[in-house]
Amino acid sequence: MNLLAAMRYLAALHAHGHFARAAQACHITQPTLSNALRALEAEFGVPIVRRGRVFAGFTPEGEQVLQTGLEMLQSEARLRQRLSAQAGQLQGPLRMAAVPTAMPMLLRFASLLRQQHPGLVPALHAMSSPDIERGLEALSLDLALGYSDRIGRSSTHCVPQYQEHYYLLQSAPPPACVADSLQAAEPMPWAQAAQQPLCLLTPDMHNRQIVDRSFDSVGVVVQPAMETNSVQALLQAVGEGQMASIVPGAVLATVRYTPGLRAWPLVDPVAESAVAFLYQQSQQAMPAIEAARAVMAQADWQAQCRQHAGALQAR
Repeated sequence: MNLLAAMRYLAALHAHGHFARAAQACHITQPTLSNALRALEAEFGVPIVRRGRVFAGFTPEGEQVLQTGLEMLQSEARLRQRLSAQAGQLQGPLRMAAVPTAMPMLLRFASLLRQQHPGLVPALHAMSSPDIERGLEALSLDLALGYSDRIGRSSTHCVPQYQEHYYLLQSAPPPACVADSLQAAEPMPWAQAAQQPLCLLTPDMHNRQIVDRSFDSVGVVVQPAMETNSVQALLQAVGEGQMASIVPGAVLATVRYTPGLRAWPLVDPVAESAVAFLYQQSQQAMPAIEAARAVMAQADWQAQCRQHAGALQAR
């Protein structure tokens, strides 16, 4: 039995909570995964997986095997990265995630990281804040960009990156609609923004909860005209001209050169949320994490944070 492979299958089952999806993630058939897990149980002489018609979790013994397996896989990845770095080029996968509204910044960061370390292969995922927390804890994620106020575990390290600002985004009326790029308007109170037909992210998303708290603070309850968990769909709804939306600066920057749009910085109150890179303390010695931390400290990346995630200036 290939112990590392079996541990990798076990980790995939933990991450996906589903036999078929875990097998698909490992590029094997479901029977192959099931046989490997049964062989693992035979090797240690204990039941590891609670089985029913569907995956029902791990036994207490299985939780111990899983934790050891995650540590083994982490040690293997760290060794491979160190050996590749010693050979002259840091190589290997880097599993990254971001809350959907921070994904544009994660993409910019990953591109900058790859410029300096072309042997790294970032895998980027848009995930909810709870899924990011679970992924970091389960060591199925190496690095994430999310809201630092969501993190309550001492094992998770936060590296602050920027403050998220919020804007009302809407198709611009004539004559501004003929402009060749996004137009920045004067600040608008949240209470006034509530009067627009709004397309907002779904209530389960942390960004939507921030928006709702801002409206609550001025005594306004908003009934959205449309809800979506897709940032792309949200921007499309605005582009069609029938609705407005509330977006953070990182999303606004992606349509900066889109004609026919206008953005109002939202005030009264001025809402800001801290966005940070997150990773497990146990992973800070990983060469890929060390490389990522070095990029975070560079002036080039910090300038990108100011340019693409900072406050939009009226023009």
